[in-house]
Amino acid sequence: MDYLWSPWRYRYVIEGVRSDECVFCKIGADPSQDAKNFVLRRARFNFILLNLYPYTTAHTLIAPYSHIATLSGLQEEALKEMSVLSRDVEKALQSGYQPQGFNMGMNLGKCAGAGIADHLHLHFVPRWNGDANFMSVTSETRVLPEDLSQTYAKLLPLFS
Repeated sequence: MDYLWSPWRYRYVIEGVRSDECVFCKIGADPSQDAKNFVLRRARFNFILLNLYPYTTAHTLIAPYSHIATLSGLQEEALKEMSVLSRDVEKALQSGYQPQGFNMGMNLGKCAGAGIADHLHLHFVPRWNGDANFMSVTSETRVLPEDLSQTYAKLLPLFS
């Protein structure tokens, strides 16, 4: 029998599920924990962070500080800033990882697949030819070649 070891998920599985507090609100409110939470940049209305459940290496999120579930509820300034930050994420990921493409999008609402439906966030997923292997298709399992702390250390200088 083969085992896939992913110790970085322990914090989410054990600690994350017990909190009723919105994870994005919690992270957004505490800059002193940015390295622990893999926050890459803080802007005026939004912050950029690594996804703790990445689809691929360097799967990045942009989340507003405001606890808003819909685009229509988001302030225009925050929406505009999110767009500018998206461009910055694309540049940084291109520089750090040279992906051959990107998936970018939001899951608005639980039925649309939002894991955290009450706080919108934008996913930025770098893609490479052949990155979706049989593990994702048959086992709903991701195999990531790099630990989140390594990804964070590689990307952080690209956001300063």
